[in-house]
Amino acid sequence: MVKSVEEILGLTEMLITAKGKKSLSYIQKVILTEALLETKKTYDQIAEENGYSPSYLKNGVAPHLWQLLSDILGEKVTKTNCRCLLDKELDDKNIPEIIPKIIFPEHQSLESPDGQVPLDSIFYIERSPIESICYQEIQNQGTLLRIKAPRKMGKTSLMARILDYAQQQGYHPVRLSLHLASSLIFSSTDKFLRWLCANVTQQLELESKIDDFWDEDVGTLVSSSLYFQGYLLESIQEPIILALDEVNQLFEYPSLARDVLALLRSWHEETRDISNWKKLRFVIVYSTDIYIPLDTNKSPFNVGLGVDLLHFNINQVETLAQRYGLQLTAQELKQFTEFVGGFPYLVRVALDHSVRHNFSLQELLEKATSDTGIYADHLHEQLWLLEQDPDLVTAYQQVISTNQPIKIEQVKAFKLKSMGLVHIDGNSVIPSCELYRQYFQEYFRGE
Repeated sequence: MVKSVEEILGLTEMLITAKGKKSLSYIQKVILTEALLETKKTYDQIAEENGYSPSYLKNGVAPHLWQLLSDILGEKVTKTNCRCLLDKELDDKNIPEIIPKIIFPEHQSLESPDGQVPLDSIFYIERSPIESICYQEIQNQGTLLRIKAPRKMGKTSLMARILDYAQQQGYHPVRLSLHLASSLIFSSTDKFLRWLCANVTQQLELESKIDDFWDEDVGTLVSSSLYFQGYLLESIQEPIILALDEVNQLFEYPSLARDVLALLRSWHEETRDISNWKKLRFVIVYSTDIYIPLDTNKSPFNVGLGVDLLHFNINQVETLAQRYGLQLTAQELKQFTEFVGGFPYLVRVALDHSVRHNFSLQELLEKATSDTGIYADHLHEQLWLLEQDPDLVTAYQQVISTNQPIKIEQVKAFKLKSMGLVHIDGNSVIPSCELYRQYFQEYFRGE
């Protein structure tokens, strides 16, 4: 039976995973797809259409792809013969032999589902075309890329891949997480901007000259701008990618937030006209809509390119399950995805625990809302965060007390969304998944 390109690509991915190899990247899939389609496109054409440099494809991506397939098939694979060799390997009679091989390697290869997914991990699931859009955008002069999603949705993992791609292009990635800044840093605009300038200087491996540019008579905002323009950007020839993670931390300090966000917006606008500023590009990562008053002309959240990370769909959950060596039925996939709402972190926790401790998903989910279940620590953390604001508790109790979308105060809706507890549907909110609804219903009922 003749297989479609999509079928060959899918089976090839499964075969690669079965061999314990890292899954194909977005651009590797593009190159393989073009080869399977036999379009005769050159690497230069593929690079131009997908926002990559031709040399990166010809000297890096493509040779690695063909070597990977050669190792797996035991024959020399090229752009010209890959369709023929894969057709032969993925013949219908071989499929039953291939599928059982898709079992997870030894447990020592498992990774913790917490935190950033490592760059070389087979457990990173691309949410195409988001990655390719970001890779293309970061190559543009004056880029301001905004990545928004609730907690534990994969924002930092995506940001890491954007910065890794940028580094491959010869750019200078600078990564700052506001989550790691001490509370003292947020006590004034001066302390925050000195902290920012010091960290950027260190990551660029330059000597600090902050005191030479800091002048209380001209003010902190101007001093930091002069430091960037007159020293940092003057000292570096290639583009600097300034990635700020957990920017929503600023929202808890309205006065500081207005200063810093207005400054970022002004720096972005300078990239249009002033030579040195053209080297600066931004990646801003945050978990909620801004809920403090901000002049639209001084906000970085209404310029640049915004990317909203979505939850995993059933196909993405199935792909991840296969990478863990699990074959789930259509019904199991549907029930599992709906129960955890497709949240990447919740999906990974269950799959990891299933493989690591040899439990079925059904067994795990039956006890998932208990204080001894697989999500106990996460649910306790969510509860603690929620209870820091009694008004937020009251609002969430209203949300989970009904099966219908309800309206609550906008700021509370944004905060609940940033925690992943609700989806905003128009002007109303609904619980984001059954796990949270059931756990918090039981908890509040028992108070």
